[in-house]
Amino acid sequence: MPIQVITTLDDPRLDVYRSLTDVALRSAREPETGIYIAESAKVISRAVQSGHMPISILMEHGWLERMRALLGSELMESHIEIFVGDHALLEELTGFHVHRGALAAMHRPPTASVAEVIAGANRIAVLENIVDHTNVGAIFRSAAGLGIDAILITPQCADPLYRRSIRVSMGAVFSIPWTRIPHWPGAIGELHEQGFHAAALSPGNDSQSLESFVAEHHMKVAFVLGTEGEGLTPESLSACHSVVHIPMSHDVSSLNVAAASAVVFWAMRAHTY
Repeated sequence: MPIQVITTLDDPRLDVYRSLTDVALRSAREPETGIYIAESAKVISRAVQSGHMPISILMEHGWLERMRALLGSELMESHIEIFVGDHALLEELTGFHVHRGALAAMHRPPTASVAEVIAGANRIAVLENIVDHTNVGAIFRSAAGLGIDAILITPQCADPLYRRSIRVSMGAVFSIPWTRIPHWPGAIGELHEQGFHAAALSPGNDSQSLESFVAEHHMKVAFVLGTEGEGLTPESLSACHSVVHIPMSHDVSSLNVAAASAVVFWAMRAHTY
Protein backbone atom coordinates (compact mmCIF):
# COMPACT_ATOMS: atom_id res chain seq x y z
CA MET A 1 0.00 0.00 0.00
CA PRO A 2 1.62 3.31 -1.01
CA ILE A 3 2.14 5.95 1.65
CA GLN A 4 -0.70 8.49 1.68
CA VAL A 5 0.55 12.03 2.34
CA ILE A 6 -2.23 14.11 3.95
CA THR A 7 -2.71 17.54 2.44
CA THR A 8 -6.42 17.91 3.21
CA LEU A 9 -8.80 16.55 5.82
CA ASP A 10 -11.59 15.92 3.33
CA ASP A 11 -10.56 12.29 2.73
CA PRO A 12 -13.37 10.09 4.19
CA ARG A 13 -10.79 7.45 5.09
CA LEU A 14 -9.64 9.81 7.83
CA ASP A 15 -13.07 9.94 9.48
CA VAL A 16 -12.07 7.22 11.92
CA TYR A 17 -9.54 9.64 13.45
CA ARG A 18 -11.81 12.68 13.74
CA SER A 19 -12.71 14.18 17.14
CA LEU A 20 -10.85 11.64 19.24
CA THR A 21 -11.31 13.81 22.34
CA ASP A 22 -15.11 13.49 22.23
CA VAL A 23 -15.46 10.66 24.76
CA ALA A 24 -19.22 10.19 24.42
CA LEU A 25 -19.06 10.10 20.63
CA ARG A 26 -16.10 7.73 20.49
CA SER A 27 -17.46 5.41 23.16
CA ALA A 28 -20.61 4.90 21.10
CA ARG A 29 -19.07 4.92 17.62
CA GLU A 30 -16.08 2.62 18.04
CA PRO A 31 -17.84 -0.55 19.27
CA GLU A 32 -20.63 -0.04 16.74
CA THR A 33 -18.20 0.18 13.83
CA GLY A 34 -16.00 -2.68 15.03
CA ILE A 35 -12.85 -0.64 15.51
CA TYR A 36 -10.76 0.87 18.27
CA ILE A 37 -7.96 3.42 18.30
CA ALA A 38 -4.50 2.43 19.52
CA GLU A 39 -2.37 5.39 20.58
CA SER A 40 1.45 5.37 20.62
CA ALA A 41 4.01 3.25 18.84
CA LYS A 42 4.39 0.88 21.82
CA VAL A 43 0.66 0.27 22.18
CA ILE A 44 0.26 -0.38 18.46
CA SER A 45 3.15 -2.83 18.62
CA ARG A 46 1.62 -4.67 21.59
CA ALA A 47 -1.74 -4.85 19.86
CA VAL A 48 -0.17 -6.37 16.75
CA GLN A 49 1.82 -8.83 18.86
CA SER A 50 -1.47 -9.90 20.45
CA GLY A 51 -2.89 -10.72 17.04
CA HIS A 52 -4.92 -7.56 16.45
CA MET A 53 -4.73 -6.18 12.92
CA PRO A 54 -4.57 -2.51 11.93
CA ILE A 55 -6.88 -1.02 9.33
CA SER A 56 -4.76 2.09 8.95
CA ILE A 57 -1.98 3.97 10.72
CA LEU A 58 -1.69 7.76 11.07
CA MET A 59 1.57 9.48 11.96
CA GLU A 60 3.82 12.45 11.41
CA HIS A 61 6.43 12.18 8.64
CA GLY A 62 9.30 11.67 11.06
CA TRP A 63 7.81 8.49 12.54
CA LEU A 64 7.50 6.50 9.34
CA GLU A 65 10.84 4.70 9.47
CA ARG A 66 10.60 4.10 13.21
CA MET A 67 7.17 2.50 12.80
CA ARG A 68 8.50 0.40 9.94
CA ALA A 69 11.32 -0.84 12.17
CA LEU A 70 8.90 -1.52 15.04
CA LEU A 71 6.18 -3.32 13.09
CA GLY A 72 8.20 -4.76 10.23
CA SER A 73 8.23 -3.93 6.55
CA GLU A 74 5.93 -6.84 5.66
CA LEU A 75 3.09 -5.47 7.77
CA MET A 76 3.71 -1.84 6.86
CA GLU A 77 3.73 -2.68 3.14
CA SER A 78 0.65 -4.91 3.19
CA HIS A 79 -2.98 -3.85 2.73
CA ILE A 80 -2.81 -1.40 5.65
CA GLU A 81 -3.34 2.24 4.72
CA ILE A 82 -0.51 4.46 5.96
CA PHE A 83 -1.25 8.17 6.37
CA VAL A 84 1.44 10.73 7.12
CA GLY A 85 1.08 14.46 7.62
CA ASP A 86 2.46 17.43 9.48
CA HIS A 87 1.77 18.06 13.15
CA ALA A 88 -0.72 20.89 12.69
CA LEU A 89 -2.89 18.87 10.31
CA LEU A 90 -2.93 15.83 12.60
CA GLU A 91 -3.89 17.98 15.58
CA GLU A 92 -6.71 19.60 13.62
CA LEU A 93 -7.98 16.17 12.61
CA THR A 94 -7.81 14.42 15.99
CA GLY A 95 -8.39 17.34 18.33
CA PHE A 96 -5.24 16.84 20.41
CA HIS A 97 -1.45 17.00 20.28
CA VAL A 98 -0.31 13.72 18.70
CA HIS A 99 3.08 13.17 20.31
CA ARG A 100 3.35 9.45 21.02
CA GLY A 101 4.47 8.41 17.58
CA ALA A 102 1.35 7.24 15.82
CA LEU A 103 -2.31 6.34 15.97
CA ALA A 104 -3.83 3.22 14.47
CA ALA A 105 -7.39 2.25 13.68
CA MET A 106 -7.56 -1.40 14.69
CA HIS A 107 -10.04 -4.16 13.96
CA ARG A 108 -11.92 -4.84 17.22
CA PRO A 109 -11.67 -8.57 17.99
CA PRO A 110 -14.87 -10.64 18.27
CA THR A 111 -16.54 -10.57 21.67
CA ALA A 112 -15.86 -13.79 23.57
CA SER A 113 -18.51 -15.50 25.67
CA VAL A 114 -18.32 -15.45 29.45
CA ALA A 115 -17.81 -19.23 29.41
CA GLU A 116 -14.81 -18.88 27.09
CA VAL A 117 -13.20 -16.17 29.18
CA ILE A 118 -13.53 -17.87 32.57
CA ALA A 119 -12.65 -21.39 31.36
CA GLY A 120 -9.74 -22.58 33.47
CA ALA A 121 -9.73 -19.39 35.58
CA ASN A 122 -9.54 -19.38 39.37
CA ARG A 123 -9.39 -15.65 40.13
CA ILE A 124 -11.45 -13.18 38.17
CA ALA A 125 -12.52 -9.58 38.61
CA VAL A 126 -15.93 -8.16 37.76
CA LEU A 127 -16.15 -4.42 37.06
CA GLU A 128 -19.64 -3.10 37.76
CA ASN A 129 -20.49 0.15 35.95
CA ILE A 130 -17.01 1.67 36.33
CA VAL A 131 -17.27 4.66 34.02
CA ASP A 132 -13.84 6.28 34.20
CA HIS A 133 -11.58 4.97 31.44
CA THR A 134 -8.48 5.74 33.49
CA ASN A 135 -9.70 3.55 36.33
CA VAL A 136 -10.57 0.74 33.94
CA GLY A 137 -7.11 0.86 32.40
CA ALA A 138 -5.41 0.94 35.81
CA ILE A 139 -7.44 -2.05 37.01
CA PHE A 140 -6.48 -4.03 33.92
CA ARG A 141 -2.80 -3.25 34.48
CA SER A 142 -2.98 -4.35 38.12
CA ALA A 143 -4.92 -7.47 37.17
CA ALA A 144 -2.41 -8.51 34.54
CA GLY A 145 0.57 -7.80 36.79
CA LEU A 146 -0.85 -9.45 39.90
CA GLY A 147 -2.13 -12.71 38.51
CA ILE A 148 -5.85 -12.21 37.86
CA ASP A 149 -6.94 -14.75 35.25
CA ALA A 150 -9.79 -12.86 33.58
CA ILE A 151 -12.00 -9.79 33.81
CA LEU A 152 -15.73 -9.43 33.23
CA ILE A 153 -17.34 -6.05 32.75
CA THR A 154 -21.00 -5.16 33.12
CA PRO A 155 -23.11 -3.59 30.33
CA GLN A 156 -22.63 -0.02 31.65
CA CYS A 157 -18.88 -0.28 32.27
CA ALA A 158 -16.48 1.87 30.25
CA ASP A 159 -14.84 0.33 27.19
CA PRO A 160 -11.44 -1.25 27.94
CA LEU A 161 -10.50 -0.65 24.29
CA TYR A 162 -11.06 3.09 24.47
CA ARG A 163 -7.67 4.68 23.77
CA ARG A 164 -7.26 6.13 27.28
CA SER A 165 -8.00 2.77 28.90
CA ILE A 166 -5.48 1.07 26.62
CA ARG A 167 -2.84 3.73 27.29
CA VAL A 168 -3.22 3.62 31.09
CA SER A 169 -3.18 -0.18 31.08
CA MET A 170 0.11 -0.08 29.11
CA GLY A 171 -1.46 -2.59 26.73
CA ALA A 172 -2.57 -5.01 29.45
CA VAL A 173 -6.05 -5.02 27.89
CA PHE A 174 -4.46 -7.13 25.14
CA SER A 175 -2.94 -9.72 27.45
CA ILE A 176 -5.69 -10.58 29.94
CA PRO A 177 -8.90 -12.31 28.78
CA TRP A 178 -12.01 -10.19 29.23
CA THR A 179 -15.54 -9.78 27.95
CA ARG A 180 -18.73 -7.88 28.61
CA ILE A 181 -21.44 -9.66 30.63
CA PRO A 182 -24.76 -9.48 28.76
CA HIS A 183 -26.85 -9.36 31.94
CA TRP A 184 -26.01 -8.32 35.48
CA PRO A 185 -26.26 -9.10 38.35
CA GLY A 186 -27.98 -12.27 37.11
CA ALA A 187 -24.59 -13.56 35.98
CA ILE A 188 -23.54 -14.00 39.62
CA GLY A 189 -25.69 -17.13 39.65
CA GLU A 190 -23.89 -18.42 36.56
CA LEU A 191 -20.52 -17.76 38.19
CA HIS A 192 -21.67 -19.71 41.25
CA GLU A 193 -22.63 -22.63 39.01
CA GLN A 194 -19.06 -22.60 37.69
CA GLY A 195 -17.71 -22.85 41.23
CA PHE A 196 -16.87 -19.20 41.85
CA HIS A 197 -17.36 -17.56 45.22
CA ALA A 198 -18.54 -14.01 44.46
CA ALA A 199 -17.02 -11.47 46.84
CA ALA A 200 -18.23 -7.87 46.78
CA LEU A 201 -15.63 -5.27 47.72
CA SER A 202 -17.45 -2.69 49.82
CA PRO A 203 -16.83 -0.86 53.10
CA GLY A 204 -19.49 -1.47 55.69
CA ASN A 205 -20.19 -2.65 59.21
CA ASP A 206 -21.43 -6.04 58.03
CA SER A 207 -18.43 -6.85 55.82
CA GLN A 208 -15.43 -8.99 56.70
CA SER A 209 -11.82 -7.92 56.38
CA LEU A 210 -9.80 -8.83 53.31
CA GLU A 211 -7.36 -10.76 55.52
CA SER A 212 -10.06 -12.96 56.98
CA PHE A 213 -11.57 -13.60 53.57
CA VAL A 214 -8.23 -14.65 52.08
CA ALA A 215 -7.70 -16.98 55.05
CA GLU A 216 -10.86 -18.89 54.08
CA HIS A 217 -8.95 -20.39 51.12
CA HIS A 218 -11.64 -20.21 48.47
CA MET A 219 -10.49 -22.11 45.40
CA LYS A 220 -12.26 -19.93 42.83
CA VAL A 221 -13.07 -16.29 43.55
CA ALA A 222 -14.82 -13.55 41.57
CA PHE A 223 -14.11 -10.15 43.15
CA VAL A 224 -16.80 -7.61 42.26
CA LEU A 225 -15.69 -3.97 42.15
CA GLY A 226 -18.21 -1.12 42.05
CA THR A 227 -18.43 2.18 40.29
CA GLU A 228 -16.70 5.35 41.43
CA GLY A 229 -18.47 7.18 44.25
CA GLU A 230 -21.61 5.10 44.68
CA GLY A 231 -19.92 1.71 44.83
CA LEU A 232 -21.78 -1.52 44.19
CA THR A 233 -25.50 -1.62 43.61
CA PRO A 234 -27.71 -3.08 46.36
CA GLU A 235 -28.71 -5.86 43.97
CA SER A 236 -25.10 -6.94 43.51
CA LEU A 237 -24.33 -6.73 47.21
CA SER A 238 -27.26 -8.98 48.07
CA ALA A 239 -26.43 -11.47 45.29
CA CYS A 240 -22.76 -11.91 46.23
CA HIS A 241 -21.75 -14.62 48.68
CA SER A 242 -19.46 -12.38 50.75
CA VAL A 243 -18.91 -8.67 51.33
CA VAL A 244 -15.28 -7.76 51.95
CA HIS A 245 -13.56 -4.55 53.00
CA ILE A 246 -9.97 -3.32 53.11
CA PRO A 247 -9.18 -2.21 56.68
CA MET A 248 -8.40 1.51 56.71
CA SER A 249 -6.97 4.02 59.19
CA HIS A 250 -6.90 7.79 59.90
CA ASP A 251 -10.63 8.08 59.22
CA VAL A 252 -10.19 7.18 55.55
CA SER A 253 -13.28 5.18 54.59
CA SER A 254 -12.13 3.69 51.28
CA LEU A 255 -9.66 3.83 48.40
CA ASN A 256 -10.14 4.78 44.79
CA VAL A 257 -11.44 1.69 42.98
CA ALA A 258 -8.25 1.27 40.95
CA ALA A 259 -6.07 1.43 44.07
CA ALA A 260 -8.42 -0.90 45.93
CA SER A 261 -8.28 -3.42 43.11
CA ALA A 262 -4.48 -3.56 43.33
CA VAL A 263 -4.65 -4.24 47.08
CA VAL A 264 -7.17 -7.04 46.57
CA PHE A 265 -5.28 -8.60 43.68
CA TRP A 266 -2.03 -8.52 45.65
CA ALA A 267 -3.68 -10.14 48.67
CA MET A 268 -5.01 -12.96 46.49
CA ARG A 269 -1.67 -13.40 44.74
CA ALA A 270 0.27 -13.41 48.00
CA HIS A 271 -2.10 -16.07 49.33
CA THR A 272 -1.72 -18.25 46.23
CA TYR A 273 2.03 -17.95 45.77
